[in-house]
Amino acid sequence: MPSRKPAIGFIFVTLLLDIIGIGLIIPILPRLVENFVGGDVANAARVYGLLGALYALMQFVCAPILGSLSDRYGRRKVILGSLFGSGLDYILLAFAPNLGWFFVGRIIAGITGANYSAALAYIADVSPPEKRAANFGIVGAAFGIGFIAGPALGGLLGGYHLRLPFMVAGALTMINWCYGFFILPESLAPENRRKFSWARSNPVGALMAFKHHPAALGLAATYFLLQFAHQTLPATWVLYTHYRYDWTPVQTGLSLAVVGLMAGIVQGGLTRIVIEKWGEKKTIFIGLSISICAYIGYGSAPQGWMIYFILAFGCLAGVTMPTVQAVISRQVGADEQGGMQGALGSLASITGILGPAITSSLFGFFISPRAPRILPGAPYYFSAMLIVLAMFSVRYALRSVKTFPPKQKAVAVAAV
Repeated sequence: MPSRKPAIGFIFVTLLLDIIGIGLIIPILPRLVENFVGGDVANAARVYGLLGALYALMQFVCAPILGSLSDRYGRRKVILGSLFGSGLDYILLAFAPNLGWFFVGRIIAGITGANYSAALAYIADVSPPEKRAANFGIVGAAFGIGFIAGPALGGLLGGYHLRLPFMVAGALTMINWCYGFFILPESLAPENRRKFSWARSNPVGALMAFKHHPAALGLAATYFLLQFAHQTLPATWVLYTHYRYDWTPVQTGLSLAVVGLMAGIVQGGLTRIVIEKWGEKKTIFIGLSISICAYIGYGSAPQGWMIYFILAFGCLAGVTMPTVQAVISRQVGADEQGGMQGALGSLASITGILGPAITSSLFGFFISPRAPRILPGAPYYFSAMLIVLAMFSVRYALRSVKTFPPKQKAVAVAAV
């Protein structure tokens, strides 16, 4: 392959199309499941929950495997292989004759969707240490834009035919695969590769690898708590806003669009500016403080219109995650980036399995007659407490970690 400059733009497009593909099927998958179970809504909800848990479980298992494979064979092969598998999966589901095939499809989607560990490792490979936080922010930008475009396009296409979003998602993914096959260069130099090991590529082994990097362990705990707190939003948002504010699906969709738009702006551009002005350490604490206030606001707002202002404010906390990821990535060598990102992916998948169950149960209990008092905002207060714990965790971890100071200070020091 001719030598070409590794392109972060391609990784952005890859992640964007991943999220758009997921978003395309969000509005129509529950409807398809409902059709397969004869219109039984309660049974459809149960099956849909199982499909979601299966997807998260496969990501938990496979993220460290794909990350370690990328450390051995390079990022390009893993990313392209996952893209090809995702495209075939969408096409399979477009023509799936029964519900059993949807379970097969969710297994394949969970495996191939774990390619973000290789994608994040690619970003770490090609980014100078001081720019990793800003470049990791493109992940949030991709999520934000995809979260707006995917469900909107999926709902529109699903209005014509419930299987059409799968076909479009498959076509977009295969186009992206073709582009990557001919354009995407490898980012991992041969001298930075390491042998594949099942001992460190299974989820437990991958997580145990943190013990060899004490600073990364504390930061990983912060990452886990951030992800766990976030699970409250997808798990309870629709039910909470309908119960408390009597929001319609249109209002709920609008609020999610605001989240996507703000996430794209904050993580795609604002993160770099904030880090240059305040430095990584202060950026993390500012983001955590905003998160705490936002979660308390979600749980306490007496009127629905207030939520939009809280959303706009709360999205500023999006500077936290890419900054934490950047600091973690600097705690390991170039030959361990894939494994480390895979381990973080497993942590995120654990929260995707446990978080919805715990937070939705909290919501259900505190609006039931069994509750000592009616408190529908309980899951959001729970998330605020998790962020408080994250603040203590990162405070301890950063004692032994070098972080980049504000740009102005760095220049002043260099001048001296």
